[in-house]
Amino acid sequence: MAQQGQQQPYVIDPVGTDIHGEAARLRALGRVVRVELPGGIEAWSVNEHTLLKELLTDDRVSKNPRDHWPAWQREDIRSSWIQSWVGVTNMFTAYGPDHRRLRKLIAPAFTARRTEAMLPRVERITHALLDDLASRPAGEAVDLRAHFAHPLPMQVICELFGFPEGAPRAELARLVAAIMDTTATPEQAAATGAGVHALLSQLVGSKREAPADDLTSLLVAARDDEGNGMTEQELLDTLLLVLGAGHETTVDLIGNAVHALLTHPEQLELVRSGQVAWSDVIEETLRWAPSIASLPLRFAVDDIEIPGGPVIRKGDAILPAYAAAGRDPEFHGGTAGDYDIRRPHQEHLAFGHGVHHCLGAPLARMEARIALPALFARFPDLRLAVPAAELRPNDGFISGGLSSLPIHLKPGGGAASA
Repeated sequence: MAQQGQQQPYVIDPVGTDIHGEAARLRALGRVVRVELPGGIEAWSVNEHTLLKELLTDDRVSKNPRDHWPAWQREDIRSSWIQSWVGVTNMFTAYGPDHRRLRKLIAPAFTARRTEAMLPRVERITHALLDDLASRPAGEAVDLRAHFAHPLPMQVICELFGFPEGAPRAELARLVAAIMDTTATPEQAAATGAGVHALLSQLVGSKREAPADDLTSLLVAARDDEGNGMTEQELLDTLLLVLGAGHETTVDLIGNAVHALLTHPEQLELVRSGQVAWSDVIEETLRWAPSIASLPLRFAVDDIEIPGGPVIRKGDAILPAYAAAGRDPEFHGGTAGDYDIRRPHQEHLAFGHGVHHCLGAPLARMEARIALPALFARFPDLRLAVPAAELRPNDGFISGGLSSLPIHLKPGGGAASA
């Protein structure tokens, strides 16, 4: 099944040590490349922007492993790290009518009107977090991911869905991080699944007993309304999707934007002086460093012949490689690998495309649109606390973000080189 010139599948680095370097190597191998994911799972990595965009809207491509991925019948695969990505039953893994049914239930949570109504809440949370950062001693190194980029979207999505403060939110963050870890053993994957089920079942139970003015209560009411066709498991998995994806991708969008601007000071000056809009920063960051580098998995419903490439056979798995597509020189030109907020053509696939396009994309953009200018206005001397080469990515090949972002907020700390 390997394409000409590639005898064995390319083995993806399970810990994501160098996601963009690996993406470049995959592009050099071809538009579509046979790869091996952790646990011996084989898939076709789609590395070209235009081709990936086409496949994301192709009816011959499904996200339902139960009907369209024969390998899902293997116990060793079902019990591995991939379970949290393809074994859930929500709109993320649904196909055809099932997808339309489930998306229709959650879409009202992310209308333009509801998103804009969140703006004062996002501003309030942003300024409270900035006040906390401002209280720290001058020169103290602070992990901006832990103290700003992460808590902002976490608080926003948890308030929107009525998720309790304190220990439950810490547990949610831990479980989402565990899901992102593509090196998890079957035992770890099972423990994560059990933890997710327990946490979300508790949330649903509390909303059934005492409904509130939040979106979880609305979903529970929809689930309990006879005739809507939503199972209890679909409800729990839908909550996992919106709570997990609703904050984790925004964490990395904010962190990646700060990192990019601090390591490209001339571009930071352009946006600070008003020559370039913050929206351009956000879109270029999504292209250059998408929060999701690769998103497992999709499946071929029928044979798909790739012009100038292989035939993806019915039942084969497909890996959308968003990091590779984002820097595709065939689409973005010879400067595709450069971070350039003045880029005239910023089209990207960071939020997906087609029927599975991320419903929360407007909310993520709005959070970044508020957070980034507020951060740099409050701390004009913001700079990295360590050399850029010492920054480390999140574990796994799925996330495109950094595990931490140490910075100095005020004068007084040692300078770090870019």
